[in-house]
Amino acid sequence: MSKPCPFYTLPAERIINSNEFGMTIRDGFPVSPGHTLVIPKRHIGSWFDITSDEQLALLDLLARAKTVLQDEFNPDGYNIGINDGRAAGQTVPHLHMHLIPRYKDDQNDPRGGVRSIIPEKAKYWE
Repeated sequence: MSKPCPFYTLPAERIINSNEFGMTIRDGFPVSPGHTLVIPKRHIGSWFDITSDEQLALLDLLARAKTVLQDEFNPDGYNIGINDGRAAGQTVPHLHMHLIPRYKDDQNDPRGGVRSIIPEKAKYWE
């Protein structure tokens, strides 16, 4: 028996914002204060399998989430990411976008950002 999708068992109070096609919540295992997820309502695994209307709706939620985070946490930057497929590190087989606020000095050297998923390739400037 497979585990139910964790995004279908969310209590309503976890939902920060929503529209016809998606919703935003705070990540249950945040990597920084304010780490937010943008999730489609339809159960689908990949960004490349959703409709253009769904993509636009999720991007709208992403922009709205950024405004909320800016007001609430005032971060100095953001990482935006999607783990699309097992090889990319996707552990929940339901598409979701990470909006990760970044703060000055949260890392000694943040250069390379998302490239750091393969550490030996992150420092292309060396």
